[in-house]
Amino acid sequence: MAATGSEKQGAKAYYVSTPIYYVNDAPHLGHAYTTVAGDVLTRWHRQRGEKVWYLTGTDEHGQKIMRTAEANGVSPQEWCDKLVEEAWKPLWEHLNIANDDFIRTTQKRHTDRVQEFVQDLYDKGEIYKGGYEGPYCVGCEEYKLPGDLIEAEDGTKLCPIHKKPVEILKEENYFFKLSEYGPKLLEFYEANPGFIQPESARNEVVNFVKQGLQDLSISRSTFDWGIPIPWDDKHVIYVWVDALLNYATAVGYNENPAKFEETFPANVHLVGKDILRFHAVIWPAMLMAQGLPVPGRVAANGWLMVGGEKMSKSNLTGIKPQDLTSHFGVDAYRWYFLRAIAFGSDGSFSWEDFTARYTSELANDYGNLASRVAAMVGKYFGGELPASTADGDAEKAIHEGLAKAVATADAKIGEELDFQGGILAIFDFVKQVNGYITEQEPWKVAKDDSEEGRARLATILYTAAESLRAVAVLLNPIMPETSEALWTSLGAEASLGALPAQPVQDAGTWGRLPAGATVTKGAVLFPRLEEPKKD
Repeated sequence: MAATGSEKQGAKAYYVSTPIYYVNDAPHLGHAYTTVAGDVLTRWHRQRGEKVWYLTGTDEHGQKIMRTAEANGVSPQEWCDKLVEEAWKPLWEHLNIANDDFIRTTQKRHTDRVQEFVQDLYDKGEIYKGGYEGPYCVGCEEYKLPGDLIEAEDGTKLCPIHKKPVEILKEENYFFKLSEYGPKLLEFYEANPGFIQPESARNEVVNFVKQGLQDLSISRSTFDWGIPIPWDDKHVIYVWVDALLNYATAVGYNENPAKFEETFPANVHLVGKDILRFHAVIWPAMLMAQGLPVPGRVAANGWLMVGGEKMSKSNLTGIKPQDLTSHFGVDAYRWYFLRAIAFGSDGSFSWEDFTARYTSELANDYGNLASRVAAMVGKYFGGELPASTADGDAEKAIHEGLAKAVATADAKIGEELDFQGGILAIFDFVKQVNGYITEQEPWKVAKDDSEEGRARLATILYTAAESLRAVAVLLNPIMPETSEALWTSLGAEASLGALPAQPVQDAGTWGRLPAGATVTKGAVLFPRLEEPKKD
C-alpha cells in the first residue's frame, strides 16, 4: 500500500487502548470481548493506511491482587508473572490480537513515571494530606458513596457490581483536589458531546458530576503492594491512579518525548461500563491538572450476560474463550460477539445463538458462496477467472450494493464503533450476491455453448468472484484467517499483493481482481459444526 500522509514520521497515531486487566485470575469472555473490539478497530484503521497504536496490558497492584496471591501461597509479583505469561498473553496470541504494546504496571518504565506524575501534582498543590472513612469495595478497588450501595436481606451493605459486602476503612491518605474540576469537566463534556459513548453512559456521567465531586483519595497506607508515594513511603499510590497512568507511561510520558507527541492522547479508550467514571471523570481531571491533552473518546461497552448475571470471575459465570474457539474456531469467535451484540449495550451469550448464527450466516451464506463460486470457475473455466464482457442492470445493482456496503462499514466500524452495524452491512451484501447467483442461475447458463452464453456465464462468475474479493478485504480486520484463505483461493495474492495492504475504504472500486487470476477451491471456510461435548 502506498504510504499516506498519516504514516509519515511525526504524524499523530490513531491510538486505541483497552483497560488494563486485573490479574487476580485468568481472562474470560468479557475481557476478550473488549480486546477483540479494539483489535478489529485498529486493524480497520491500519487497513485505511493510517499510523496506529494499540495498547493493552495488566493491572498488577492493589489489595485485591495482594489477597489473591496470599491465598495462593506466593508473592504478588510471582502471581502476576505466572498469570501474565501463562494465561493473558497466550490468549491474546490465540485470538489473533495484534497489539503494539503490552504494559504491566509492575514494570519500571511505568512505576518511575507514575511517581513523577504524582510528585508533579503534589508540587503544584493539587494533592494534600487528610483523613477518610467510608465503605470500600476491594473488588472495585474503590471507596463507594453510601447511595451507591445495595442492601442484602440481613441489612448488610453490598457493592452493586460484585454483590459482596463492603469494608469500612478509616485511614490517613493523600487527596487529589478532584472537586475543583467538576465545572471544568462539565464544560468539556458540553463542548465535546462525543467524548463519552454511548449517550446513556454520557448522561450518567454528566448527572454524576453535576451532583458535585468529592476529592479523591490517591494513596493507601493499610497495605504495601503498590507504587510508593515518592515523598512519603508509608503510603502507596491508589491503584486506580496507578492504572490510569498506563495510557501515558506506555507511550513515552517523561521518557520519550517524540513518541509521546506522536501518540498521546488516546483517540479511543475502550472500557467496561463499570469502570466508566474512572476514565471519564478522574482520568481527564488528572490530565487537566497536569496540563496534558484529554482523550478523544471513552467508549463503554456493556456487560456480557449469562443466565441474567454479568459475566465475571467472582460470580462463577466466567467462560473461557478457548471453550468456544475449540468448537467454532477463532475467526467465528471474533465475529460472533461483535455481530450479535450492539457495542455499548448489554448482551446475552448462549451456545444456541452462536450455533444458529454460525450455521446461517457464516457457513450457509458466506462460506457456501465462496465454495460455489470457486467450484463453478473451476468447472466451467478450468480455474481461470474469466473476464466480464457486458455488465447489465443486475451487475450494476451489485456494483451499487458493494459501494454502499463499503461506505456504511467504513463509517460504522471506523468512526462510530458500531461494529454490529458494519458487519451487518457487509453480510447484507453477501446476501445480495447470493441472491444474484440464484437469480442468474449460472448452472443453467452454462448449458448454452454459444458465444453469447459463454460471455454471459463469464460475466456472472466474474461478478461473483470480484464481489468476494471485496468481502475478503472488508472482513479481514474481523476474520483475518478465513479472509486470507479466501484471498488465496481467488488468486488475489499474486495479482494484488498482500491482503492487509488492501485499503478498506477502496474495497468497492470495481474490477480490481484481474481476469486470468487462478481460482482454486480451498478448504471449507466454516466447516459444519460437531455436537459440543457434554460434561
